[in-house]
Amino acid sequence: MLIHPQFDPIAFSLGPIAVRWYGLMYLLAFAGFFLLGRWRLQQPAFAKSTGLAPRDLEDLLFWGALGVVLGGRLGYVLFYKPGYYLGHPLEVLAVWQGGMSFHGGLLGVIVATWLFCRRRGLAFWPVIDFAAPLVPIGLAAGRIGNFINGELWGRPTDVPWAMVFPQVDALPRHPSQLYQFAGEGVLLFVLLWWYSARPRPAGAVSGVFLIGYAVLRFAAEFAREPDSFLGLQALGLTMGQWLCVPMFVAGLALYAWARGRPGHAGTGG
Repeated sequence: MLIHPQFDPIAFSLGPIAVRWYGLMYLLAFAGFFLLGRWRLQQPAFAKSTGLAPRDLEDLLFWGALGVVLGGRLGYVLFYKPGYYLGHPLEVLAVWQGGMSFHGGLLGVIVATWLFCRRRGLAFWPVIDFAAPLVPIGLAAGRIGNFINGELWGRPTDVPWAMVFPQVDALPRHPSQLYQFAGEGVLLFVLLWWYSARPRPAGAVSGVFLIGYAVLRFAAEFAREPDSFLGLQALGLTMGQWLCVPMFVAGLALYAWARGRPGHAGTGG
């Protein structure tokens, strides 16, 4: 049985400014997106199919980051605690108190990317397909941040690698943050990077992303402790699992639509 190391959530301090590990994970996610995206844009096939120049990547990253923060926060408010924030509307802005939703962040990124493409006169699907394989880098960094903070722990278990989170209780639990790091982060990145390396119909890469994330997140939720204020929902599933259902259906529909449009190649090189 393992014991969670109880990391200090503050990585280091610069005078009165405390730099937290979770903030560093966001920086790592953005840096990974930028560096790998820039590397791919140096390949003529990707630059041609997306219409993006390397200098455009900074703006795309800015729009995407804005979508993550705004969409993630609004998604948490609407999907997880609508009643509470209806009674405490000013706390919607208190992002430093925690509370972000991946599914809301994803919707925010989609809207932000659409706005970016519209302003630049670019086709939406090639750009979002280009960005999709870079997203799991951020997901992996985020789950490491969750593990360092000792949050979003797993359900009680007796597996040999079970971990006690002393800030919660003395029960051995699944280190579900690491499961999600391996699945939604590493495995999904490898799958999408490989799939997008060749020309694909516009929208196909994004469809695979939606399907892959939904399946991997749905599976990981069986090991993750449900939010205490929600518990299990209908059919014994968590809110995260229910949010993955429409995501999976949308992914299948998008992939089928993309594959049904012969002659429309998407991102690839």
